[in-house]
Order: sequence, then structure tokens, then C-alpha cells
Amino acid sequence: MNDTPSRLPLNRTALVLLVVALAVVWFVPLGWRHLIPSDEGRYAEMAREMFVTGDWITPRYNGYKYFEKPPLQTWLNALTFAWFGIGEWQARLYTAVASFAGVLLVGYTGARLFTPLAGFLAAVVLACSPYWNLMGHFNTLDMGLSLWMAITLCSLLLAQRPGLRPAAVRGWMWACWASMALAVLSKGLVGLILPGAVLVLYTAIARDWALWKRLYLASGLVIFFAIATPWFVLVQQRNPEFFNFFFIVQQFRRYLTPEQNRPGPFYYFVPVLLIGFLPWLSVAWQSLRHAARMPRQPNGFAPMLVLLIWTAFIFLFFSVSHSKLLSYVLPVAPALALMIGAYLPLVGADRYRRHLVGYLVFLVVAALGAIALFFVGDARTPNAQYRAFAVWVYAGIAVAFALTLAALWLIRHGRAGLSGLSGLSAVAATFGAAWLLLGTIAGTGHDEFGRYSSGALLAPAVRAEFAKLPPDTPFYGVDVLDHTLPFYVGHTTIMVQRKDELSFGISVEPNKWIPTIDAWIPRWEADRYALAVMSPDNYAKLSAAGVPMRMVARDNRRVIVEKPQSPQPPQQQPQQPSQPPQSQAAPQS
Repeated sequence: MNDTPSRLPLNRTALVLLVVALAVVWFVPLGWRHLIPSDEGRYAEMAREMFVTGDWITPRYNGYKYFEKPPLQTWLNALTFAWFGIGEWQARLYTAVASFAGVLLVGYTGARLFTPLAGFLAAVVLACSPYWNLMGHFNTLDMGLSLWMAITLCSLLLAQRPGLRPAAVRGWMWACWASMALAVLSKGLVGLILPGAVLVLYTAIARDWALWKRLYLASGLVIFFAIATPWFVLVQQRNPEFFNFFFIVQQFRRYLTPEQNRPGPFYYFVPVLLIGFLPWLSVAWQSLRHAARMPRQPNGFAPMLVLLIWTAFIFLFFSVSHSKLLSYVLPVAPALALMIGAYLPLVGADRYRRHLVGYLVFLVVAALGAIALFFVGDARTPNAQYRAFAVWVYAGIAVAFALTLAALWLIRHGRAGLSGLSGLSAVAATFGAAWLLLGTIAGTGHDEFGRYSSGALLAPAVRAEFAKLPPDTPFYGVDVLDHTLPFYVGHTTIMVQRKDELSFGISVEPNKWIPTIDAWIPRWEADRYALAVMSPDNYAKLSAAGVPMRMVARDNRRVIVEKPQSPQPPQQQPQQPSQPPQSQAAPQS
């Protein structure tokens, strides 16, 4: 630590301008893309239904009870809809705020634990790493979980600094316990199990038993249970089936068995982290070695060892799981950023020059590889979409190449190119901006696919039809669970034949679904008013079978049909599966 500068060559005005610029790049594009299935559509629709129905205790998805995850993100998204209206940027606002706050938190923690320069560079590393940046712009649960776990980690580290007043130690530890509770409300027991296991492993490896005396266990547990417990009690009271499904099926069997059908080899997360921290790979190994060699604080606490154990344990924990998704190891990103940020001030100009030249070569290779986008495609995703996406990719690569050249120029001329910055901090900021803008531009271009996969282009025609019909008009999902269309239409679907991920909700409310297409056909024929969404293949089969349907809209993935209205209503209507209250509350244009 003694080799790193003690002062950051950045004045307050420059810092504010950089934060504002980052905020503009971070938040402005939130509404430039349509929501994509399945996670974005699912969590947006859950929040819409919570907002429309006013039931803040029992989460529902597509009208069915949905207890896979706790409700914190659904609550916050529903509040966002209440404050700002229903829409795409509103659905992503919480995850964007969480990821942006994570960047500021890492910068603050690095500055307090190591040096101001190390904190600044740690923030740059996190903000410009594709893993954190891209995940911060998708409506998924793991970013919210990662923020609360980052607060847990950083609060612990900040609380254990030597020389703090007892009141400051207590305040940081209370923040640690509160954030653990919010992590549990974000995604379940991992919010407690992972930090707890890291703490136990750290004390066993470091033999730092005195740490336990500074955790404020008694008052911390009171805070934890006061925040985490009420919802679990209320939801169990209203839904006796909750406990077994949430804790046994989702928290334990999901981890221990392959029944969720999300398999992956043990090394599944290795390429995730390699690509996710691609801009910093040339210094990643040295950063870990530097972290392992860092001395303890005067009070015996070793923050770098905590960061190493945090990263290794979470990586291994999810690597051995039978259920894997790309975002599961996202909570390691802040710890990695802190370790890389602490090492970067030690990197000399010559080595940084080689680093930048290597990435210039990489960008040229990436541009050549992107040529493949002009030659792929199928009936579901035509080649025209790939060609349109390629334009965005090349624009992002061009911007990244230009900024990397600018960073190289700064090194060669030995002076700052940004007001208030000097030396390698300016180089790091410029190089980081290259990757931030590359991810932002290419990520925005993904809407060349997303606008079609979302079904949003069909929604206006469907909403226009619903506007002509009674509010209780049924909307069937025939052998398909469309994860985004209900959000854009503002209307849930009655499941037909395929349960998909709603098996539990259907099992406790079986009257809300129709088990087969053959059972659905007579109901459809008896309906006075009805709409349905189905695959093009099913539409062709049902049309050939003579099922009465009028096409409302279609794309390569789905067909929306309406029941042709009979001159007179049937004498007897079969009882329809019950529907939750509907609303015209649909995304704002």
C-alpha cells in the first residue's frame, strides 16, 4: 500500500462532472430497448400486476401465484410504475440505480480502505466491465441482490478499519446487517448464506477471532429479522403452501438437483468472468497476487483476504450448483473491482502501453469476427436483424478503438487529456470510457432483436381489440407462455396445455388453466369474446382443423387471434377459468 499515491489527482468539480457524465450514459438509454424474454418481461409483468391489483403480499405472474423469489424488486418496480407510469425505462430503473450505486459504493470503499486513487480506479473498473455494465441495464434480480451483497461486504470492510470510534463501527455493522436482510428479500437465503460462509471461512483461515467481537451480533440480528421477517410471516399466513415451495423446492432442491433444467459444467462461470472483465484481463492475475500479498491492518483485520475469499467462495458455490445462469456470480464483481483498482496505481506507463496496444489488436480482431453477423439467421431470427445489429456493433468498436488510441496518446505524451486528471488516472478513465461506450452502443443495438422477441410491435393492435371488448374478455396462451406480451398488452393470459414455469401456481389454483388444446377448443367456440396468442405452427394446425379464428397480428414467433363474434350469445356459457382483475394499465408509448 505504501507504493500507491495517497492523493487522487482529481478536483471536486472534475469528479462531479465525471459522475454526471457517467449518469447520463448509464440512465438515458434505459428506454431505448424493448423488454426481452424471459426475465425482463417476467419481472416487469409481476410488478404491473402488483400495481394493478394492489396485492403487495402475494406475488403473481400472469395471474398465478409466483413464489420463486421474494418480492423486494417487485415492490420497487411497482412503486416506480406508480410514480412514473408503466414503461420500459421504468421497469429497468431499479436495476440501473442499483448498478450505478454499486459503482459509487466501490469507489468510496476503495478510497477509504486503500487510497483515493485506488477507489477512483476501482469505480472505473466496475463501471466499465461488461458484466456489471450490461447486467445493470436488464431487469433481472441478480443486480439488486449484488448491490445489497456489495453493501454487506463494503460495510463490513469499512467497519473494521483501525481507529474508528465505536459509534462508527456500530453504524457500519448495522448497515451490514440491514443490507443482508434486503439481500434475503431480493433473492432468498443466499443473501445470508454467502456472506455468513465467507465470514466463517475468513476467521478460520486468518484466525482473526477478534473480529466476532466487533460484529454487533445481538443488535444486528434484531435489525436483520425486523427487516426480513414480516413479509415471510404475512405471505405464509395468506398462502399455507408458501413455506414448502419457497424454502424446500426453490432454495434447496433448486441448488442440489437438476430439476430446474439449467445445467452447466463446473467451469461454466469461467468464460462469464473472462468476458465480463475483458478490459482488465491483462492485469487481473497480478491484481489477485497483489491482493494476496497485502499486509493486515494494525488491528489484525485483512480486508484483501476477505475480498479473495468472497470471490472464490461465491464462484465455487455456484459452480457446483445444478442450476446455473450467467448472472449468478455477479456479486463477485465489486470485490474483483476493488482488488484490480488497488493494483492499477502500481502499473507503469510501459506496461500500460502494452496493455492498450493489445486491446487495439483485440478490437481489430473483433471487427473481423463481426463479419459473421452478415451470414447468419433463420426463420425465427432473419438475417436482416443480424445485419442491422452489425451496424451497432461496428459503431461501438469504432468508438472504443478511437478512445483506446486516445488513451495511448495520453501515455506517450505524458499529460492529461481531461480537466482535473493527470497521469495514468486519465488513461484509465479514457480506456474505461471506450469499453463503457462499446457496451452501451452494442447493447442498445440488441433491440434489433429485442423489438421482435418482445412482441411489443404487435401490442398496439391487440390493445385496440381489447378496447372494443368487455374488460373480462379472456386472453388465452395456447401452448405458450409469452413472457413479454402480457406486459405490453396490459392483460394476463389463461394458460392452455403448457404449464412452463407456472406449474406451482397452476397446482394451487388449477381452475385458472386449461389442461389441453382439445379441452380449450370448445371453450373458445363457446366464448362470445376472446383473444389468444399461439405459435405460428399451432395457428396453422388449428386453422386447418377449422377452429374459428380471425388473425389480429402476427410475427415470426407468435400469432394473435380473436374469436369471431357470433350474432347471438350462446344460451349457456361454460365456466371460464377465473382471471385476476384486469386493467388498461399498459406501458406508456
